[in-house]
Amino acid sequence: MKVFGGAPDEYYESDMADFPLPVRMLYAIALAVVFAFTKIMWRWTMADEGHLQPSGDTGRVIICNHTSMAEVPALVAYLWSKGHRVRPIFKSEFNGNGLVRWTFARAGGIPVERGTADMKSLRRAQHALQRGEDILIFPEGTRVRSDDQEVQVHGGFALIAQMGKAAIAPVGVCGFRDVTPEGKKLMRPVTCWMKAGAPVSFDDAPVELKRKERVQWIEDEAVRRMYALRDDLRREHPGRR
Repeated sequence: MKVFGGAPDEYYESDMADFPLPVRMLYAIALAVVFAFTKIMWRWTMADEGHLQPSGDTGRVIICNHTSMAEVPALVAYLWSKGHRVRPIFKSEFNGNGLVRWTFARAGGIPVERGTADMKSLRRAQHALQRGEDILIFPEGTRVRSDDQEVQVHGGFALIAQMGKAAIAPVGVCGFRDVTPEGKKLMRPVTCWMKAGAPVSFDDAPVELKRKERVQWIEDEAVRRMYALRDDLRREHPGRR
């Protein structure tokens, strides 16, 4: 793999531990800065973090509700600080910009063509899980800026978990919507909260369900837990979203 040239596919399909040393060093420096910046600006905390600890040889599919772009660097920086190799799934439209494409590839991102059966991306995520890397997905697919916004949950994360024989770890967040309130462009310092929940595995699904039904059950249960965590945080911190 080349640091500056070369195809992004090499990064999408390789273990992050095998990235060129300069890339890994730059990544570590960038994440250390991001960790400090987000911690100071948004004073985030992670509750019940033990649920995110790896178990077995595979990584986990981590899903989270999505209210702001601020959640992405905060959550990735937190996971990195705990020793996770985490690969965020991002929409392929971002790859239209060459600098973004270069950066996301070397940060471990995996692009996906939304609205299609993107088997190449599914396989890349599967192989990452089997190598022990975590996959980070925001299944709402877009930032939910208000509670009355129509939301369509994308369930591909359950299929990825099934292919990689991995558990799904739900995370709920609260307060990040206030980082850039609607109608504002500048970030502001606020306090935010994250909370991890008990992982969902395919062993939890009723045994009598057929394959597709088991995937749907896992998807529904993981999303239910994700929103339950979000709602727990909202009750603990009234008026924050």
